[in-house]
Amino acid sequence: MFSRRFLLVSSFAAAALSTGAGVQSADAAPRDKAFFQSISGTWSGPGEIVAGKYKGTKFTCNLSGKPSDGGNAGVKLDGTCRVGVFQQPMSAEITQSGGSYSGKFLDGAAGKGLDVTSGTVNDNTVVLGLIRQKLNGAMIARVSDNKSMNVTISVKVGEQMVPVIGVTLKRADVDQMAVGSIQ
Repeated sequence: MFSRRFLLVSSFAAAALSTGAGVQSADAAPRDKAFFQSISGTWSGPGEIVAGKYKGTKFTCNLSGKPSDGGNAGVKLDGTCRVGVFQQPMSAEITQSGGSYSGKFLDGAAGKGLDVTSGTVNDNTVVLGLIRQKLNGAMIARVSDNKSMNVTISVKVGEQMVPVIGVTLKRADVDQMAVGSIQ
C-alpha cells in the first residue's frame, strides 16, 4: 500500500521525537535525560519533502513520546504519519547503552525502518545520525520553546548533506487557559 520511499520518509519524520545522543561526559547523562523528559508528550504538525523524487509531498504526523523505562536517558514513541488518505503507524525506541545510544525506528534498518548510529544533545538541539542500508542521514531537531519543535532531515549525496524533509511540530497536550467572562 505504501511505497518504500514513503515508509523511509515517515521513519525519518518519526525520528523527530525519537532522538538519541552520545554521552561525552559524566555531566551529559543528566542533561540528556532532562532533554528527553522535556520532549515527552503529544506532538503534531505538518511536514514536507523538499528534495528528491517526492519533492512537494506534504504529510502530517501525530506522535506521542515518553521517557524510556528505567534510569537511562531515551524515549519511546508511537503515533502515525499521514499523506492524504494513507496513514502509516510509527514507532521508535531509543535508549542509553553505555556511553552512547542505540535504537530503531519502525523495525530498524534490517526491515523497513532506520537505525540510530550517533548523536549529540546540546541545550535545546539534537543532532542524530541515522542509517538504512547504503543511505546515511542526519536529523537536527530544535526545540525553540516547550510548545514547538522544528526538524530538518538530510541525506548524504556524494560528499554533501542535502536537506530532504522539513517538519514543524507543535505540542498538542499543552493546557490552554480559556479566557472569558463569568456570569
